[in-house]
Amino acid sequence: MPIEVGARAPEFTLKDQHGQEVSLADFRGGKNVLLVFYPASFTGVCTHELAELQAALPTLRTDRSELLAVSCDSMFTQRVFADQEGLEFPVLSDFWPHGAVASAYGVLDEAMGVARRGTFVIDREGVVRWQVVNQIREPRTLSDYQDVLSDIEA
Repeated sequence: MPIEVGARAPEFTLKDQHGQEVSLADFRGGKNVLLVFYPASFTGVCTHELAELQAALPTLRTDRSELLAVSCDSMFTQRVFADQEGLEFPVLSDFWPHGAVASAYGVLDEAMGVARRGTFVIDREGVVRWQVVNQIREPRTLSDYQDVLSDIEA
């Protein structure tokens, strides 16, 4: 089951596409976090969704919010994917232990070894304020994230 709205978001530290550690705690007290899990780099729906996030980056990554994308791909895969797609936000690797963070958030598809399309908006205090989990082949709606972030930043 995915983490529910109102629950404390599970803490994590993962490496981004540049090998830098990124922790949820880094944003505590300062920024809301849009945490976007996706199944796999270099796949059609995932590539399209992350391109949409990149295009909307000025509204998602502000002085009050941060965007973090996570898949179970290796850091090296994340680097090539982010470079190829021109992604300017942290693309985190939940590779080892495989899917531990996706599992903590309740979005790991253990049979396939990938994260489902789970999205969580986490406020400055580390509480999940909104979440949606779609099937692996079902894209999410970008305007939903923007609306939720606007509401909690107001």
